[in-house]
Amino acid sequence: MRTGDPLPEAGDVLAALATGLWHWDTAAGEVTVDAEAARLFGLPAERSVFTEAQVRARLHPVDWNEITGVVRLAVAESTLAEVRIRIMDERGHVVRIVRSRSKPRFDPVRKTYELIGTLQEVAEPTPGTPAGRSAVTGDWRRSREAFLLDAGRALAEARSTEEVLRVAAGLSMPGFSPDGLAVFGVSGDRLTVIGHHGQPYNDMNPFVNMPLETDYPAAEVVRTGRAVYLSSPEQYRSRYPLTWPLAERFGRRSWAFLPLTVAGRPMGAWMAAFTYPVGFTPDERSVLTTVARMLAQALTRASAAETQRELTDGLQRTMLPVLGPEIPGMGVAARYVPTGGGLQVGGDWYDMIQLPGDRFALVIGDVQGHDVRAAGLMGQLRIALRAYAAEGHRPDAVLSRASHFFHGLAQSDDDPGDMRFATCYYAEVDPATGTVESARAGHLDPVVRMADGTALILATAGGLPLGIDPDSDYPTTRLALEPGDTLMMCTDGLVETGGHDLQTGWHRLRVILEEHDGGLEELADALVQAVHGPSSHHTTGPLADRREDDIALLLLCRQGEGCGCGESTVAVAPVRRTMLTVAQAEPARIATARQHLRDLLHDWPSEEQRDAAVLLLSEMLTNVLVHTDADALLVAEVAGEPGERRIRVEVTDSGDDLPHKRRPGEMASSGRGLILIELLADAWGVAPRGEGKSIWYEVYESTDPDEGPADGGGPAGGPETA
Repeated sequence: MRTGDPLPEAGDVLAALATGLWHWDTAAGEVTVDAEAARLFGLPAERSVFTEAQVRARLHPVDWNEITGVVRLAVAESTLAEVRIRIMDERGHVVRIVRSRSKPRFDPVRKTYELIGTLQEVAEPTPGTPAGRSAVTGDWRRSREAFLLDAGRALAEARSTEEVLRVAAGLSMPGFSPDGLAVFGVSGDRLTVIGHHGQPYNDMNPFVNMPLETDYPAAEVVRTGRAVYLSSPEQYRSRYPLTWPLAERFGRRSWAFLPLTVAGRPMGAWMAAFTYPVGFTPDERSVLTTVARMLAQALTRASAAETQRELTDGLQRTMLPVLGPEIPGMGVAARYVPTGGGLQVGGDWYDMIQLPGDRFALVIGDVQGHDVRAAGLMGQLRIALRAYAAEGHRPDAVLSRASHFFHGLAQSDDDPGDMRFATCYYAEVDPATGTVESARAGHLDPVVRMADGTALILATAGGLPLGIDPDSDYPTTRLALEPGDTLMMCTDGLVETGGHDLQTGWHRLRVILEEHDGGLEELADALVQAVHGPSSHHTTGPLADRREDDIALLLLCRQGEGCGCGESTVAVAPVRRTMLTVAQAEPARIATARQHLRDLLHDWPSEEQRDAAVLLLSEMLTNVLVHTDADALLVAEVAGEPGERRIRVEVTDSGDDLPHKRRPGEMASSGRGLILIELLADAWGVAPRGEGKSIWYEVYESTDPDEGPADGGGPAGGPETA
């Protein structure tokens, strides 16, 4: 051509450059191509109109899906759609790779796309080269898919905003990786910085608390919900001249600002900045857009989880009391451990209530369920118990009133079948005497750890859980703590967590109680660690599932030698004592009494003496239930230094008839009780009381394990019997 000659037609220029034209109308389902485009598609080299199916048969299936995705993205961002396409022959072999550049349009009325673009053959890029990394086909596509899978998994596992930002900062995108990241949030009409990576914190100060009307890319993204791509500093300077000086000092060459959108609403923006030029091809934009969507979802989940944790922590601090001031002669420790997952506050609780005088009450309980309703019911029940205790009621009256109150409270209007109940143990303590008067509503029995380390379950009288029967009765049990004794009250989570039942769970805790030699706070930590610490994985229970539940724990000690929390002001000999009431209607508690005595004598050297003491106790309790109409009160104690100890067992009843020694015949079925006591006990006696009587016996410790009970022990301290 010479200067001044007319320019050639556009079609001639494209033909000279081996570039074809194509027009795709999704409404008509037709693709119109010129001769060069038809040749590139592997069709007859002439201007033609083909159906979508005919053209699609010539394209790699993956690339067809790629085209539709790139077209939608280009329409959303008002950019060009650029994609590499593999052309296939009839046998499914790739014959060439072409590059398509087009300007798509979307008809919102017909919901159809229309695009006009060019096709040009390109060489197969070499894997690992810059061209290979920027190509849509081949290794880059596989790397991109693997990257997105890894990124999605890592972001899904992040549980806090800090973890999400750390994962985002560590993302290594295929072919291009940002050198600086920032996540912006929205607070009212201001833009805030949630987190950033790649620049000092102070350098982000100008971007903190920025008005949304500011001429800044992140603010524009939040306002419009559309991404902003800046491929060069010149482009940044021309579009955002006011804020360019703030970004210039970071030394970046390219920037991508993408909306963080959840449920169609922008919640913030994500900035990815690069120290080298990035063209932001449709494929690179697709990767960034996908990461931004995953990042938005991860931040939303993390924010919701953090809000829930803050709410539940505040609820827990509000509902669980702070133990009162120091009590002279007493020590108190408490723990609350929520279950591992879900709501961090459930139905377990404990409380300490100051009563008139120097007395105080300890309460522990568990409302059925582990949800918001259980936590709400627990809070209301705790307030009611405080109110009834403040009125001066005894333990049995406190629980009776609480049961009536909870019965009406626990009924659900929305779900009549969702009836709740609560277990509770209420104990009034007199610090001066160590006396504990308690009532129990379906809760676990307390445990006493004596001064010498012996741990026993104290069988206490009880009634139904609160809320089942509004008119339930709750008998009172009187206990006495000796100096050095520690009383443990807990919910079933401490016993049964880890697949344990009540028996195996108690054995696990008993080891901790009897072997611990530290203070009260250390003992509380040791008991919790036995359930939730590393050792719990080696002490699993017999049940198939490892059940998890909330834990509430209360420890009360009467200061003295052996408790680890203080010394008694009065020197006393070491004593173990247990008390138990056996009612006429509860003959099965005789077996409980025998077990209590065996536990009390767990370190007694002579097995024959232990068996003899248990046999005599069983005989005495059975005699009361058979020959009187009264209940039996058992008091058993071990006193003295090791090697010189004695066991004294006393059974008291309200009957007036004193027992007499008989001479039963060979076929008689009764009358041998006192004969057994005389043969097996070292000392024994019968003593009348103001109302009723008591019979007691003593066995003195034998240092020889094979030596049996003394022979011919006579009565002492009581009337002679014939």
